[in-house]
Amino acid sequence: MIAPTVFVVDDDAAVRDSLRWLLESVQLKVETFESAEQFLESYSIYRIGCLLLDLRMPGMSGLQLQQILVEQKFALPIIIITGHGDIPVAVRAVKNGAFDFIEKPFDNDRLVECVKAALELDKENHPKRLALDAVNARIANLTPREKQVLEFVIDNHSNKEIAAKLGVSIKTVEFHRARVMEKMHADSLLHLAQMVASTRD
Repeated sequence: MIAPTVFVVDDDAAVRDSLRWLLESVQLKVETFESAEQFLESYSIYRIGCLLLDLRMPGMSGLQLQQILVEQKFALPIIIITGHGDIPVAVRAVKNGAFDFIEKPFDNDRLVECVKAALELDKENHPKRLALDAVNARIANLTPREKQVLEFVIDNHSNKEIAAKLGVSIKTVEFHRARVMEKMHADSLLHLAQMVASTRD
């Protein structure tokens, strides 16, 4: 497994270099990016890590990048890098799901402590993120008719009720229901409902 990584996104090269030096001095793996767009081209949900993110950057802002990432459940923990004048915005970012914010100039000890806590959180979140991705992929692999049957099944409709609603035979419903269970890798109706619920909480 690739070591947990601190992803630094800041358009200021001096800040990137300073953060890299600090974090590598405590044996943390670091990757730096000069823009949000560059980071998105590289990042994968299969990586474990945390994000040190500048708020103000040309192109996509830190807040815009945060919005993209926090829409994903069990998202990569984000630590906002902020100047004094941006603190109200940073606080808003934390309320919107960021892990914390660090004010410039950095308190090195606090920053390292915060980063290590964020990395530990992502180690816990990583299996959940992968499991959720697998469930979403299975749902995406269902046909439109199978998705309809899935919704009726998890709403506890009987095969007879589903057949009446869809205007098909009970045998056809049984076939689609079996296919749904197989494609979703579900070993019971409860397991199926739990998987679908995990994508909607």
